[in-house]
Amino acid sequence: MIARLIDFLLCRFASFITGVRPQAAIAEQSSEGHRVYFANHNSHGDFILLWISLPYEVRKQTRPVAGKDYWTKGAIRRFLAYKVFNMLLIERNSQDPQAAIRQMTEALENDSLILFPEGTRKTDDDLPLQPFKSGLYYLAKKNLNCEFVPVWISNMNNVLPKGFILPIPLLCDLYVGEPLKLGTDETKGEFLTRAQSALLSLNISEKGKS
Repeated sequence: MIARLIDFLLCRFASFITGVRPQAAIAEQSSEGHRVYFANHNSHGDFILLWISLPYEVRKQTRPVAGKDYWTKGAIRRFLAYKVFNMLLIERNSQDPQAAIRQMTEALENDSLILFPEGTRKTDDDLPLQPFKSGLYYLAKKNLNCEFVPVWISNMNNVLPKGFILPIPLLCDLYVGEPLKLGTDETKGEFLTRAQSALLSLNISEKGKS
């Protein structure tokens, strides 16, 4: 009951602060099947913005992927992670590099995932996107029938800049691209380049500069 109430309040608060304007494509996401939403990463609020933009039936079957070390510090974070967001928490410094891939693959049997293939928040404003970590490729390789959906989150870095505790009210947009799957004989480099290009193609602000 409390978790559901917090879910409701967070959604309303985030929507009010950001005035989030998702494309129809994300509002029309189906709850049938499971997919991986991968997005650019600018602030701690990124996953919330994407998560609340999904239809409720999809949202309750979609788990943000996040670092266990951060989200298990303190009772409040643990409550939010496990009871509100139903996060999939992974060990970021595991000695087994494939452990997170196995964990995400198992989760995809029942749920969709939200992840940020850059691995960490972008700090260089002149760099629209950091190189993707190889985990996206290995996850696709283990889940050949899974759709990987690119989502560009616009302006969230200005709503919750790094180092700020309180958000700044600004409008945000979400742009959704065509789903990707790992191609036959597609190499790691080819897939990561294609995925990164698909995400960058949704960046309207960069298009305006060209």
